[in-house]
Parts: sequence; C-alpha cells; structure tokens
Amino acid sequence: MNRKASFFSVLFLCFFTSSTAQIIWLEGRVINPDEVENIHVLNTTSRYNAITDQEGKFTIQAKRYDTLVFSGIKYFSKKVVVTDKMYAQKHLTVSLIILLNELDEVFLGNTLSGDLLKDVGAINTNKNFNFDDVGIPGFKGKPQEKIPDLVGQVITPLFVDVEALYKHITGYYKALKKMRKWRSEDYIATEILTYYTASFFLDAYGVPENRTYDFIMLCIETSAIEKDFKIKNYNGVLTIFKEKFPDYVYQLSLLEKEN
Repeated sequence: MNRKASFFSVLFLCFFTSSTAQIIWLEGRVINPDEVENIHVLNTTSRYNAITDQEGKFTIQAKRYDTLVFSGIKYFSKKVVVTDKMYAQKHLTVSLIILLNELDEVFLGNTLSGDLLKDVGAINTNKNFNFDDVGIPGFKGKPQEKIPDLVGQVITPLFVDVEALYKHITGYYKALKKMRKWRSEDYIATEILTYYTASFFLDAYGVPENRTYDFIMLCIETSAIEKDFKIKNYNGVLTIFKEKFPDYVYQLSLLEKEN
C-alpha cells in the first residue's frame, strides 16, 4: 500500500512540475489612459520580451510564476508575477503609474512698466546650460571643425590649402575623426540609458547600476544597436541586450573574483 501511495505521489509531482513548467503564449494589455505604445515587457525568468502596440496590447511567452517587468519612458517600472489565474486564462491586464515631472509654481501678474529697456533688464536669467549640472557627459566646446577631403578640397588643380594639408600629414584629422566617433557613441549611450534606466538593466539582465554605461558602450561597439535605437526598432535593441549580457556578466564576475 505504501509503495502504491509513493508511486502516485511521484506521478502527481511529475505531472504538477510538467504542467507548471509548460510555456504558453500569454496575451496582455496595458490599460493606462495615456499613451501605451512601445512599452517594453520582459520576462526576466526566461528572457522572452515583447513591446506593446498602439492599443497597449502584447503577447509574450511565459509559464506559471514567471516574473514580467513592464517599463516605459513615461512610467515607473512594474513587476508582475504570472499567477495561476493568469496562466489558466492566458491573459492579463496591467496598469502602470505615470512618472510625473513636477514644475515649479508659476505666478502670473502685471509687472511690466511699459519701458522696454527697463523691463528687459529686470528679467532674471539663468546661467548657460552645462552638462555637468545634470551629471551627464557632453561636448561644451566650439562647433565642430570641418574635415576636408585630401583630394578635391585640400589639393586642387588651382591651389593647395597648406594648413589643411599639414593637419592631414600630422594625423590631426584622423584623431579628430576618432574623437567625434567616440562622442557620437557617448551621446547614444546616454540616450539609451535615459530611455531604459539603470534599474531596468539590473532587474532584467543583472548588470550592476555602476556598470550599465559600460555595458551599453560594449553593445554599441560590437553591434548595430545604435542604428536600431535611432529608428525605434526596440525589438532589435532588446535582442542585442539579450545576446550580449550573458558573456558580459560572466566576465564581470571573473573580474570581481580577481579583485
């Protein structure tokens, strides 16, 4: 009798485990009154991902008790665990909290005197914007110097631009091109980090917040993520993150062990 009971217990456990681990297509919808398109949905358990359409609808592969992370540029990130009810109905609805940017209070009043010079002089002005004020890197110098072609612009049948020729010979223009390439990549990395936030990379891929910028730069230098992000191909962006993070996290763990 005990053997039979043990047999049925094992059989039930195997059946329960199998049904729990079965992956299904889960349909869902974000029901906020604001814009609900292009909200990222990531299954942090299995690494499947999806993006909402104009109506906030999406489909994603999941199983019982998987964790889904919802993130959008206008909303706070939200974690949702796939419950038995969601799994049985193959459907879920989610409401996100809007990320509000509070503005300073504004007072309106008749403060003009009618004297244009006096009124202009009384205006409070702020100092020029500086990237350091918001904690991001950026170019604060003069407009970019034009790099002329060696043949056709520096050397022509009628004249030779001696200064430009000297800059080509000394490697000045070559170094300038490298610097501009780095600045372009740095700008895109900052844009990507602002769009997804460091907490997203930590929750979704296990990339520490102090290493997020480094991880994004790796993706930029070894993939077409810059192009995908510019054309808003967010599925392509998430695919690249998914491909790059395992090796990055592994190498990071080795580095931490050495230290």
